[in-house]
This record gives sequence, C-alpha cells and structure tokens, in this order.
Amino acid sequence: MNKPKHHIFVCTSTRTGSQPKGLCHGKSSVEILASFLEEIEDQGLSGEIFISNTGCLGLCEHGPVVIIYPDNVWYGGVTPDDVEEIMEEHILGGNVVERLLLK
Repeated sequence: MNKPKHHIFVCTSTRTGSQPKGLCHGKSSVEILASFLEEIEDQGLSGEIFISNTGCLGLCEHGPVVIIYPDNVWYGGVTPDDVEEIMEEHILGGNVVERLLLK
C-alpha cells in the first residue's frame, strides 16, 4: 500500500448511541464528502488522496469540519461550494484556505 499525499477527513456526525445524525450531517456534510470524491476523481488523484468520513469531532459549533492530513489543518464551516477551493488552493497548491481555518 502506498501512503497518500493527503488524507481528507469530513465529519458526517455519525455517533454511537441515540443520536446518529448530528449538526454536521444536517449541514450537508455528506454532500461535502461526495464533492471531494468527485473532485479527487476529476483530478485523477484517486491513488494520491484518500478521503474518509468521521464520527462527531465535538466541534459542532464550527461544523461541518474538514481535516487535512498530514498537514494537520482543520477547516470549519465548510460548504459544498468550498470543496473546489480547498482542492485547488490547499491540496494542489499547498496554500491553506485562511477564511475556513480553525485556529
């Protein structure tokens, strides 16, 4: 197995117990995940960029949350419209998208 250049994590708010769908899920996080998958495929980066959904990260007030590793960059308030910018600026260009950055 080759290690990916980047691994993108998208909070989809899956939770154990009684509340399976939380804030991020209600704010289009599944659509965000699908948009990243589409962009990765369109860019021909399937072997270089991995994507995973996560359970609740506990940062609901900042959701939907997207994390980029190995850069350890956390983005908040991400919308499906932000995916292309994150891919172009951060993943392909190496520049953090400051307006979405969680500090």
